[in-house]
Amino acid sequence: MPNLATPTIAAGDYVLILSCPDRPGIVHAVSGFLVAHGGNILESQQFGDRLTDRFFMRIDFEVPGPADAAAMRTAFAPVAEEYEMRFELWDATAPYRTLIMVSKHLHCLNDLLFRASTGSLQIEIPAVVSNHPDAGALAASYGIPFHHVPVTPDTKPAAEAELMRLVDEYDVHLVVLARYMQVLSDGLCRQLSGRAINIHHSFLPSFKGAKPYHQAFDRGVKLVGATAHYVTGDLDEGPIIEQDVMRVDHGYDQEQLVSAGRDVEAQVLSRAVRWHSQSRVLLNGSRTVVFR
Repeated sequence: MPNLATPTIAAGDYVLILSCPDRPGIVHAVSGFLVAHGGNILESQQFGDRLTDRFFMRIDFEVPGPADAAAMRTAFAPVAEEYEMRFELWDATAPYRTLIMVSKHLHCLNDLLFRASTGSLQIEIPAVVSNHPDAGALAASYGIPFHHVPVTPDTKPAAEAELMRLVDEYDVHLVVLARYMQVLSDGLCRQLSGRAINIHHSFLPSFKGAKPYHQAFDRGVKLVGATAHYVTGDLDEGPIIEQDVMRVDHGYDQEQLVSAGRDVEAQVLSRAVRWHSQSRVLLNGSRTVVFR
């Protein structure tokens, strides 16, 4: 999550997200809290899941006068306790510190670096980590530290320990697997639960293994797509954040199909990172609630 120790400012813009058992009075309680603190709602979204009987809410609000996120969280705690809420509240403009992991395919990394550099993503990228040296020059062109952490069956535990050391050292809020072609251990997945996003082509499980787009070409597919999801111990089966597809036809050769797939992957991943960093994604068991 963003750095919650924000300085006192003349007026604050904050985001509150919450989930709790659904019952009457939740919106009234939240609204009453905001009124009591002079809050002005800038954006409000809510969803009641009838299948799980849980309520989800995201509010972007501003308050006048001296305030900080820590004080607002403390003040909201009694409301949260009464309604059994899981909640987070922080400065709406605080950027997520996002560590990117990549292997040899650099299209998603390139897209995220560019979008972050132009301010279109609410993230800071303190480092790029890879099991290959290929991304070093690209990271350096943006002035971002690059860490080459090779992975073999024998060194995988040490490599994952090094990754978590970097996560702690850089005070990372989000880890993005931007075509990182290594399977994370169950233990690492648990440590990164809810704060690691992966991207994969949507041919899974039809075309697994090496060169899935070439396999798809041989089958004459008419759609290519991608899925961004949270990382779990079940490979490529975590809660889905975003998906998209594009149509292709017989005129696409193998390399054109690969290029089309890369475009979709980059777009889907950037949207997932944007929504996560803006606190628009709430976990709902094995599914997600996405307040776009």
